[in-house]
Amino acid sequence: MVRFLNLIKPVMCLLPEVQSPDRKLPFKEKLLWTAVSLFVFLICCQIPLYGIVTSKSSDPFYWMRVILASNRGTLMELGISPIVTSSMVMQLLAGSKIIDVDQSLKEDRTLFQGAQKLLGLLITLGEAIAYVISGIYGNISEIGTGHAIIIILQLFFAGAIISLIYCLFTEPN
Repeated sequence: MVRFLNLIKPVMCLLPEVQSPDRKLPFKEKLLWTAVSLFVFLICCQIPLYGIVTSKSSDPFYWMRVILASNRGTLMELGISPIVTSSMVMQLLAGSKIIDVDQSLKEDRTLFQGAQKLLGLLITLGEAIAYVISGIYGNISEIGTGHAIIIILQLFFAGAIISLIYCLFTEPN
């Protein structure tokens, strides 16, 4: 029987990752990296998406934006929702023993986090496509197929940046 986590091994080399430091970091350096990560996130919250049609219509996700750490019309439109969703799904699958994970093994923890990261990127892509198709940025016939693809790519790469920031703080021990 093939384990689910073993199916992730060939894809692990394609996933974005942050290499763990080879030494123990002093508090000041950890604080510096935290500040840099926050700065990158805040900058992405201010960069508007290229190719969208802005409208003054109501925002259906207005009250969820604080929880999702997102900002309408910017690179951080999706916020942390793909990471949170993938984390919850993977924890649910592991907790209900649908997938076999031994958290005491470093390899299993690494593969589990890789699967979580892959699922997060797939959810990011799915959400980006859903946002564009649903017309949040304007009707596709108005913005054009090229702009729709550019918007999807922008949202996907911003999600990959958030995934890297998340990896910076959650590498397995």
